[in-house]
Amino acid sequence: MLIKMILAFGIGLGLALLAYPVAIPFLHKIKFGQSIRELGPKSHLVKTGTPTMGGVVFILTSLLATLIVSPSSFTSIDFIVVALAFVGYAVIGFIDDYLIVVKKKNDGLRAKHKFIMQSILAIVFYIAYRRLTNSLIIIPFTHIRIDVGWLYIVLVFFMFTGATNGVNLSDGLDGLCAGLSIFALIPYIYFCCRIEMNSVAILLCAVIGSLFGYLKYNMYPAKIFMGDAGSLGLGGLLAAVAMVTKEEVALVLIGGVFVVEVLSSIIQIVSFKTRKKRVFKMAPLHHHFELSGWPETKVVRVFWAAGALCCIVGLIIGALM
Repeated sequence: MLIKMILAFGIGLGLALLAYPVAIPFLHKIKFGQSIRELGPKSHLVKTGTPTMGGVVFILTSLLATLIVSPSSFTSIDFIVVALAFVGYAVIGFIDDYLIVVKKKNDGLRAKHKFIMQSILAIVFYIAYRRLTNSLIIIPFTHIRIDVGWLYIVLVFFMFTGATNGVNLSDGLDGLCAGLSIFALIPYIYFCCRIEMNSVAILLCAVIGSLFGYLKYNMYPAKIFMGDAGSLGLGGLLAAVAMVTKEEVALVLIGGVFVVEVLSSIIQIVSFKTRKKRVFKMAPLHHHFELSGWPETKVVRVFWAAGALCCIVGLIIGALM
C-alpha cells in the first residue's frame, strides 16, 4: 500500500512536470489568459493575461496517476464519490472560467447561479452516498460520536459549499491555494489509511504530487493560474474526503485558513451593508495584509505556516482518535 501511495505521488508529480511546459504555451496561444478584477489590489494588474485553467491539468494528471498505479480504485464506491466531487465541482469552475476567458464576461457565472450549482451537487452526493454511510459525526479530540439524524444533510451542504468557496477565495496569490490544499489533504491521507480506504489515499497522494508539479509554475511570479476549475475542484475533493472518512467536523480545524478566508469576506460584506464601514482594507484576508504593505511572498509564507499548523492539528486529531 505504501509503495502504491509513493508511486502515485511520484507519477502525479512527474506527469504534472511534463504537462505544464506544454500546457502553458498552448494556453497562451489560444489566449486563455486571466482577467484581473479592477477592484483588486493594483499590484495584481501586471498578472493580466497569465494563462489560467491550470487546475484542469493537475486534475487530469492526478486521476491518470491513480489509474496507472491502482486501476481497481475506480471500482470503489468511496473513490467514485470523491473523484466525482473532484471533477464535478471542477466542471462548475470550468464553466465560470470559460465565460470569463472565452466569452469575455468579466464576472463569469453569477454568484447565485454558481451557489445553486454547488448546492445541487452537494445534495446529489449526499443522496448518492447516504445508503453507505450514517449520520454519526465524530467530535475532534474525543471518542464521542453523535447521531445528528436529518441534520447531517445540512452539515454536508455547508461542508461542500463552505469548502469549495473557501478554497476558491484563497486562490488570490501565487502559490497560496495549492500550498494550503496540500497541507489540508495530508491529514486525510492518514485518516484514509487508518480505516483502510486505500483507493482514496492513493488518489490524495496523486493529487498532492500533481499540486507540487503545478507549484513549480505557480510560485511567484506565476506562469499559470489554476482558475476556478482547480480551486472549486480541490474544495469539492476536500469536502468529499471529509464525508467518506467521517471526519466532517475535523475539516473546520484542518481547513482553518480556508474558514478564516470565508469569514473575513462575510464579515466585510455584513459590516459594509449594515454600517457602511469596512473591517478589513480588502477581503478576503490575504488582500488585507497585501494592502497593509506585506509583499505577496510574505503573505503566502505566513498563510502557509498557518496551514501547516492546521495540518499538524489534523494529524493530532487522528492520533488521539
